[in-house]
Amino acid sequence: MIFIVIPVFNRWHFTKACIDNLQKQSYTDFKIIVVDDGSTDGTSEKLASAYPEVKVLNGNGSLWWTGGINLGITYALENRADCILSLNNDTLPTVDYIEQLVNASNMKPGALIGSTGIDVNTKEINYCGERIKWLTDSAESLKDSLGKENMKGLHEVSYFPGRGLLIPKSVFSKIGLFDREYFPHYMADYDFTFRARKAGFKVYCCIEAKLGTYPEASGANQLMAQKSFKNYKEHLFGMKGAANLKYYYTYVIRHCPIYLLPISVTIGTLKRLTSYWIKPNFM
Repeated sequence: MIFIVIPVFNRWHFTKACIDNLQKQSYTDFKIIVVDDGSTDGTSEKLASAYPEVKVLNGNGSLWWTGGINLGITYALENRADCILSLNNDTLPTVDYIEQLVNASNMKPGALIGSTGIDVNTKEINYCGERIKWLTDSAESLKDSLGKENMKGLHEVSYFPGRGLLIPKSVFSKIGLFDREYFPHYMADYDFTFRARKAGFKVYCCIEAKLGTYPEASGANQLMAQKSFKNYKEHLFGMKGAANLKYYYTYVIRHCPIYLLPISVTIGTLKRLTSYWIKPNFM
C-alpha cells in the first residue's frame, strides 16, 4: 500500500490537475493525503466536495513544506503504509507513473526511487537526478552524463528532491522524518536522502517514472524571474529562497567530507551570492 502525501498551500488548479492524473493511474493500490497548510482559496472545501476519497489534513499556515510532508507521513505510517510517495501539487503524473515506481522498487528493494521531471510545456526532461561534486560545489546531471540514447532504466544518484520520491517505511524507521527544525522548507529533501544513504539505503532515479513539472511555478524560480534587491534578500535569507545561506551552511557542514569543507563552502557561498544576478529569468 502506497500513501501519496501532497503538501499544498493555495494553487487549487495545480492540486486538481495532479489528483485528476493520479485517478487515471494504471496502478491503483494507493491512497492520497493532501496536507492543506491554511489555504485561502477553498482548497480543503473543494477537495471534500470533488474528491471525498482523499484524506485532508489541515495546518494553520506555519507548516511549510517540511512540516506538511511530515504530518502526512506520520498519518500514513500510523495507517499501515508500506511506502510513502512524496509529491508536489504542481506535477502531472503520467498514466503509468506509479506502476513504474513500483516496478523499480521491486527491482531495488529498500531503495528510495525518484522520478524523472518532464517540462509540461517543452516535453523535455528537466531533471533526472545528479551526482554530487563537493570539491567544486557542483553536481553532474544524469541528463548530461547519460545522453539521450541511454535515458532509460535505474541510475544511482547522490540525493533527490521530494517532488516525486518513493520511500519505503523502513527508511523512516531507521532515520526518522524530514528535518523540520533545520530545513523548514527548502533542502529538507536533499538532507533526508543524504541521511538515508549514510544509513545504508540506495537512492535511484527511475527514468521511466515520468512526472510533468512546471519549472516556473516554484517560489524560488519566481524570485529569480523578478529580479530586485528585495527578492535578492529573500533569495539569500528568506524561507522561499533556494540559496538560503543558513540552510546551505547547515546542509554542507552536515554532509560534505571534512577535508573538502573549506573549499566547498567558499565556492558555494560565492555561487549563492552571485548566481541570482547571473542566471537568466525563468519566465
